[in-house]
Amino acid sequence: MEPRGYRMVVSTEQNYVDTCAVAERELIEWLRSKAYDPSGLDEGRTEIAPHATLDRDSESGLNGAYSRWRMRETPSATSGTWQSTLVVRAGLPEDEGRTWLQVDIEHQPAREGQHPTRANTPNLVRSLLDRLEARDGQADVATAPAFIEADDIDDLLGELCDDQRRMPVVVATVPYGKDADGWSREVVEPLFRNLHGLAVLYILTPEAQAKFNAELEYHPVFGGGVRTYVPGLDPAWKPDAQRHPVMSRRTIESGVHRAASILAALPQRMASRHTLPTALLSVPRHRARPRPNPAAADIDQLRTENSALTALLDEAERAEAIRVDEINDLYAELAKTERGSDELRGENEELYDRVKESQRLIRYLRERLESVGGFATAHTPTDAPAISYPTAFADLLDRLDELPYISFTGNRKTTRALDSQSVDNWLYVAWDGLLALNDFARTSAESTVSGDFLNWCKSDASSVFPFPAAKVAMRESDTVANNGRLRGERMLPVPKAVDSGGRVFMQAHLKIGGGNTIAPRLHFYDDGPRSGKVYIGYLGPHLRNTLT
Repeated sequence: MEPRGYRMVVSTEQNYVDTCAVAERELIEWLRSKAYDPSGLDEGRTEIAPHATLDRDSESGLNGAYSRWRMRETPSATSGTWQSTLVVRAGLPEDEGRTWLQVDIEHQPAREGQHPTRANTPNLVRSLLDRLEARDGQADVATAPAFIEADDIDDLLGELCDDQRRMPVVVATVPYGKDADGWSREVVEPLFRNLHGLAVLYILTPEAQAKFNAELEYHPVFGGGVRTYVPGLDPAWKPDAQRHPVMSRRTIESGVHRAASILAALPQRMASRHTLPTALLSVPRHRARPRPNPAAADIDQLRTENSALTALLDEAERAEAIRVDEINDLYAELAKTERGSDELRGENEELYDRVKESQRLIRYLRERLESVGGFATAHTPTDAPAISYPTAFADLLDRLDELPYISFTGNRKTTRALDSQSVDNWLYVAWDGLLALNDFARTSAESTVSGDFLNWCKSDASSVFPFPAAKVAMRESDTVANNGRLRGERMLPVPKAVDSGGRVFMQAHLKIGGGNTIAPRLHFYDDGPRSGKVYIGYLGPHLRNTLT
């Protein structure tokens, strides 16, 4: 599910009264910048423009205090409603003197069936962060990225490993030979413009970069790239690196505006999913009420109240429809996650069986060598060269000429774009899959193997370039195959010599990755018996199916 609403949750050491004063002052300035009338704000509902209302409620007592402002804007009958909420909360014992600040922006479509418009970072958030000393765990949350020097690395590592942090930490690097201040001003700041209030922002100086990467052996970032470190970092566990996506310099320089949108997607999604702190969860549900007008006649007052209450019911219905859509999206994502979990379980079982089989074979061969006096040979470490993996998907495309039985006919731009969201594992799996397909096509062209690629992966013929059979699907579901739109996405290019129409239905695919909305797939067409080639028609994010 793609992120839609915007949410910022930070804390500050400033007391509740001072924080409320800052929040209200910045809110009023924000309203004025939108040409709204902020005078006369009080408890209840105030009309600040013909198409905008502002609700204010607050409470203080034994359970702490809160103040909440909620603005609803409906520019036209077809535009839908934008709802902006600002909450200041303090007073719970477990908060140890902290004051919480929450900002939510969400869009409610005008008609049922329409998707909400994605919310961007409001200027109100930027002004609040500039006036308050906002924090997330141990880290400062600001609008400008902070430079990290070599002496600051230990503190940065402490922030990354802080189990209290809620936000991602986004770390940018400076390319070799570039001026750090210039790179920050011209590239990093525009790249980070959608991250204010969603992430903690840093730039590594060239001197700090080497020390940082030495400390985070499995989670490095360099070369002008950017890495997003999500909460729960485990620097000593290599598989953990897959959770922290890297954006390459190539992707950034190919279009900073687009790269900024891609970079913000994960933090925005995490902000909307993360459970609120206890203090904010305990704020009562909003119950807007119209303010009474003592000067109005009874019948006029009743009409006014009836009109206001009808509007409140309409708001509640639209809000309920949004929540239902969100729940349905989460159910769909849960189904996809469970399916991915089943696939991973099958893959793990297959790999486990192969490892045990390999261990038994190694033990048997060593015993045979020892029995004939080859003890040293049996226990000498192998000097077989390791596979040289590409450094990026762009590099993978450049190295395809090393695979003579593979022909790439897909969109190279789509494949290169994976570098912006990729983790090392995806790149390795894709290259392993291409090596296996190349070897399969060779044996198929030489007529030394029968059956399809899946059967080949399950046989001893794949021992030189093994690939998990659990990651191979030779056909799509009937639902996808029989759906014109979904099938059309899988009609992928091949040479005219292979098909006169220049396209074939490539349902066979490799599952390159999973666990998020990208879940890359490699679609291929085996033409080995005729041309001796396997055609790769697509390598990119998961194509749409009934769950996406």
